[in-house]
Amino acid sequence: MKLNTIPYIYYEKDLPQEGNYILGQVKDSSIIVYQAFNDKIANYAITNQKFGGADYSFSRMTWIKPNFLWMMYRSGWAEKENQNRIIAIEISIDGFSELLELGVVTSYDNRYGNEQTWREQLNTSEVRIQWDPDHGPNGDKLKRRAVQIGIKGTALERFNNTFIKSVTDITDFVKEQKNNLDKNKENFYVIHESVVEVSESIKQKYSIPGAFEKGRF
Repeated sequence: MKLNTIPYIYYEKDLPQEGNYILGQVKDSSIIVYQAFNDKIANYAITNQKFGGADYSFSRMTWIKPNFLWMMYRSGWAEKENQNRIIAIEISIDGFSELLELGVVTSYDNRYGNEQTWREQLNTSEVRIQWDPDHGPNGDKLKRRAVQIGIKGTALERFNNTFIKSVTDITDFVKEQKNNLDKNKENFYVIHESVVEVSESIKQKYSIPGAFEKGRF
């Protein structure tokens, strides 16, 4: 799987600057999501093109992120403990949409009705949707909000066995770009991403604005 990259100086040009937006790289019928792991889990995933092995648990919730820089913020550019390997996972866009349909947001809003009902749905759901401030390459907080998707149980098994098309280790790229970033080099690259279009029902469910027009902000 070859990922499309872009100089960071052009990355934000056509992206919204505030609001709940799903950013990612969509390739035909696939979307790229990211995770960070230790060597044992990463090596198994690369070798087998799916997750498993003695060090991986399907009973725990694992979180995927479609936004590269959000993954860099959370993993400290692959420098945090047990997050030293960055994995790019190509999954079907239909599978990604299915996870969004199944998801329950982690923060209560009165739009969701009774708080007790929401809490019960959250506790029993195998898919959680969490919105947090997006961050720039140096960790600066942005007004735009980024999504991460928590998966466990049968939803995780379906993600692993059905949705995944390929698994690629991009740790070398991450380290190279972190070095470029630290040295203020002009050739600092990130993954080229755009607004991921989703159905109207998903937009309403997660307070995602209508169709984004480039240059609107």
